[in-house]
Amino acid sequence: MTLDAVSFQQISRILDVTDALGLDREWVEIPLSPENPGLVRKLPNGKLEIVVDAEQPFDEWLGALEQHIRRVQAA
Repeated sequence: MTLDAVSFQQISRILDVTDALGLDREWVEIPLSPENPGLVRKLPNGKLEIVVDAEQPFDEWLGALEQHIRRVQAA
């Protein structure tokens, strides 16, 4: 099943993860269009971009999000 758009509820769940990591919401960008593959990366302006994976089940993707964020922060 392909995800066509990121819902407000899904954004809230992503922000729960970033909040728990102490990240300022002003420095997190979550595009409304998912992509395949999804990704977490640091943008040139220093913000963290979190792109939801369009193909992977959302709950499964969300379960790995903290690990992806920590990997990007350590780089």
